[in-house]
Amino acid sequence: MKNSASDKTGFVAIGRNEGERLKQCLASVCATGAPAVYVDSGSTDGSQDFARSLGVEVLTLDTSVPFTMARARNEGWKLLLKKWPETEWVHFVDGDCALAEGWVANASAFLLANPPVAAVCGRRRERFPERSVFNRLCETEWNTPIGETKSCGGDSLMRRSALEEVGGFNESLIAGEEPEMCLRLRETGWKIWRIDHDMTFHDAAILHWNQWWRRNLRGGYGAADVAARTQNRKEILFGNQVTSALRWVPSFSAGISLCALLSIAGIWLPFALFPAAVFGISTVAVFFLQALRIARGARSRAGGFRPALEYGFLTVLAKFPQYLGILKYHSDKKKNLQAKLIEYKQ
Repeated sequence: MKNSASDKTGFVAIGRNEGERLKQCLASVCATGAPAVYVDSGSTDGSQDFARSLGVEVLTLDTSVPFTMARARNEGWKLLLKKWPETEWVHFVDGDCALAEGWVANASAFLLANPPVAAVCGRRRERFPERSVFNRLCETEWNTPIGETKSCGGDSLMRRSALEEVGGFNESLIAGEEPEMCLRLRETGWKIWRIDHDMTFHDAAILHWNQWWRRNLRGGYGAADVAARTQNRKEILFGNQVTSALRWVPSFSAGISLCALLSIAGIWLPFALFPAAVFGISTVAVFFLQALRIARGARSRAGGFRPALEYGFLTVLAKFPQYLGILKYHSDKKKNLQAKLIEYKQ
């Protein structure tokens, strides 16, 4: 297969039951003319057959070993280099994302001109932000600052030499594997960069509360895991996020519980109703004030007052499932249980 995008680039796409999203992903990858590997984590929707029909190399993961995105990416880039040993740059793309026009050429040019950079990413855009408030939340999340950064996401163009130097992703992580690997890259002197160019179009497909809840449950679990693994390093990843959830949720819950107890006591002791109202109003007020503070800081990223307000409110609310994810991590750790992938897509 002739590589018209760059003689150096090869692709690794990963997915599990992505359906139409994967078709768009692989179509955009094949349009570059670059060699590609699709790594499938137990799909039952015909994803493997579709990928083969496009001439893409397919790797189906062994189901006896727990699935993680880190494992899929690692096995993918290793197979890519085995099949196409001349590959120098590995482009990772999630199966729910399609490449933006012109992205690969711009990313390749940036890596070529900047030898200290291990990985380059761009603007990931949400394909259907109008379909749900959760999709709009993702659209704001993807809008990160341009320039040197601490980490990339699931979509990025990476140097082969950098990947090999740090051994790729940590396969035991169910979330946060990209920041963790980028930390190791930065510790060895590499740089991570985000350039001002559309990179991919992502379809979060988070249309229901339970999906959003499980996504944040996984996020809390992954954050606690990565924070624990980096606690003795120069930089503790996700430390502030974990600390915030561990402080916020018990404090909020205690305020609401105290309000409820005083309200019940007010049946027999009417004077208890006043402190109940004070605790209740104060606790709820703190919640909304925190949401407004976050919204104010995110207004330019979100592109308007309404999406910024949604972002602020959901960011604070997300602390609750994240808190449960953190507790689950510590419970699993205590029981010496291996982390299992927490899925949220339908």
